[in-house]
Amino acid sequence: EARSHGDLSENAEYDAAKERQGFVESRINELEGKLADARIIETAGRTSDTVVFGATVLLLEMEARQKKRYTLVGQDEADLKDGKISIQSPVGKALIGKRVGDQVAVTTPAKIVEYEVIEIRFDEL
Repeated sequence: EARSHGDLSENAEYDAAKERQGFVESRINELEGKLADARIIETAGRTSDTVVFGATVLLLEMEARQKKRYTLVGQDEADLKDGKISIQSPVGKALIGKRVGDQVAVTTPAKIVEYEVIEIRFDEL
């Protein structure tokens, strides 16, 4: 369509289309790289007494005395509404390697939040 507007050397539509094409091709390459490195990790029936990737962790927020349940997933699968947090998030990083009964402190923009690990389990992701 951009070609129909005449001389391509001074065609804003053509330039915009080429820029968009470059962005899309870059994104395709990025996603192909992620797919090439992707591995299926079975979590159902897995056992561990420490928090690792794929664990579903029940936490007690110490100050508010509220329980929160999070599943530790990869960055691309994270969805806080669904209780899935990235292992790269501040909470995820703090939980790795912890056991039931351990306490962790997580620095947030507003304050330091302290949690106690109540339960570790492995559900099907």
